[in-house]
Amino acid sequence: MLISLLRRVQVYGRTFAIDYSKRDYARHPSLIKLGLTNPVVYRNMSPPELYEHAIDPSFNWTNDPNGKPAHIASSGALVAYSSDRTGRSPKERRIVLDDRTRDHVNWGDINIPMDPLNYKVNWSRSIDYLNMQKRLYVIDGFGGWDPKWRMKIRVICELPYHALFMRNMMVVPKPEELEQFDSGVDFTFINAGMFRADPLNKGVKQKTSVALNFTDSTSCILGTLYAGEMKKGLFGVMNYWMPLKGQLSMHASANEGQNGDVTVFFGLSGTGKTTLSADPRRKLIGDDEHVWTDTGVFNIEGGCYAKCCFLTHEKEPEIYDAIRFGTVLENIKFHDQNNRVVNYDDISITENTRASYPLEFIPGAKIPAIGGHPKNVIFLTCDAYGVLPPVAKLTPEQTMYQFMSGYTAKVAGTEVGIKEPVPSFSTCFGEPFMPLHPYKYAKLLADKMKEHGTKVWLVNSGWSGGAYPKGKRMSLKITRAIIDAIHSGELDKAEFQNFDIFNMQIPKACSGVDPQVLDPKNTWESKEEYDATIKKLAQKFRTNFKRYAKATGEEVIKAGPKSQFSLQYLSLIHISEPTRPERNSYAVFCL
Repeated sequence: MLISLLRRVQVYGRTFAIDYSKRDYARHPSLIKLGLTNPVVYRNMSPPELYEHAIDPSFNWTNDPNGKPAHIASSGALVAYSSDRTGRSPKERRIVLDDRTRDHVNWGDINIPMDPLNYKVNWSRSIDYLNMQKRLYVIDGFGGWDPKWRMKIRVICELPYHALFMRNMMVVPKPEELEQFDSGVDFTFINAGMFRADPLNKGVKQKTSVALNFTDSTSCILGTLYAGEMKKGLFGVMNYWMPLKGQLSMHASANEGQNGDVTVFFGLSGTGKTTLSADPRRKLIGDDEHVWTDTGVFNIEGGCYAKCCFLTHEKEPEIYDAIRFGTVLENIKFHDQNNRVVNYDDISITENTRASYPLEFIPGAKIPAIGGHPKNVIFLTCDAYGVLPPVAKLTPEQTMYQFMSGYTAKVAGTEVGIKEPVPSFSTCFGEPFMPLHPYKYAKLLADKMKEHGTKVWLVNSGWSGGAYPKGKRMSLKITRAIIDAIHSGELDKAEFQNFDIFNMQIPKACSGVDPQVLDPKNTWESKEEYDATIKKLAQKFRTNFKRYAKATGEEVIKAGPKSQFSLQYLSLIHISEPTRPERNSYAVFCL
């Protein structure tokens, strides 16, 4: 007999609800339907209970030379290790190719197809393995804060640290909402990461396999303990379903001003997305994944997954202070094994060491994490070529082009063998997580931009005065001044001038910024070198965009950087026949 009992416990000043009526979940019909018959199943355990299970000596992985038991850090955080996989395995990610996905998914090197029969092999292997383990954990949560659009998600795993991780990353249901999950969920993740995939199974190349099945609404993970696979798997699910329902899913952060004005920040790693969206004068809606619906913006996640490499209280006080009881610290080392003080400077395990914590751990976070329609959207880029302006205003067509391009640049030191800037294009600023064609997401963004009068800005936090390493990184003070001017409305009212080959509008003045800096050409000592470099970057944009040209509207293609031929043609029209309509409408895009 199950006894219905709801009690609350307080640990480190935080209250946790424990529903013992749902503790024994073995042989529940919803699990039997999946094939799970393990006799010991714990459902929706509290963080204190998951801590107790995580440090259980039975979880010392003596059969894994790379495995380590979990610890409790001096800050109260749970320190866990993901064995030899310390990051995502994008090359091992698969999507089941069937009648549902055939015409929707943008198949290629990112979205790699898997046959339904081969997926069943993975699934059966995962289920059989989990049925033989000592105990399993079920975590139920919502993908999204908006009750209209959120999805009911279930995660089934064998490691308590994985359970706590996903409890942090999903929106935790209220006790009365848990009954909704008994009648069925929208998507189920099975994590059997300690068991290897079968490389003889077609579509599986090594021990790791991460597969999504949108027809069965399931995903199974084999051969990797990296917890981020579950988080990004959920994001991939939202990126598939939300756009098909007319809502825009976004790999972006978002915050809200005192007057309710929302700003969305897109940007790849190293562009300043997390730093710039963390503004003490504005409420944080979320730091990574959002959906823009017909009523506004909501955060997909219930928590944050922050990088901890070289973390200090001085640099990132909000993140530093969030690492406390209830936080999962992944793949970190200690200054001293006895006192358990974390050494964030020790990246000998991986540079990708991270912390997973509830959104409420961030001071000033907005709960529920829902906001209105964005007033401003900011595309952050780190241009190591030093030729893009600190800020530019984009038209809807330019918005689509830049969004589909998703440009930033890598510099020496980021990867072996890089000696000069290397352009990095990740469509929609999150290519590995976007199952559909980029044009689908870009069109939704442009349509919402037009409908709600949203302004879109390209902000370059990269180099000025020359390409890396000759130039200098744009100071954070300048970038923050630009962001402030966007929020205040100053830049929207500014006087603009046309910017070179990229044909974007740049302001002539901005409070707190030297006017000379606003046009990057002014900061270069050699104008000839600048001209050669911007042409070089423009050609890289055009070459990259060839991937999307066939499925993209002509007006978007024309919004990209102009070729030298088109610039000369426009110049001739301007000089010889200034009244011809082509002067304002003609544009050539050379592929």
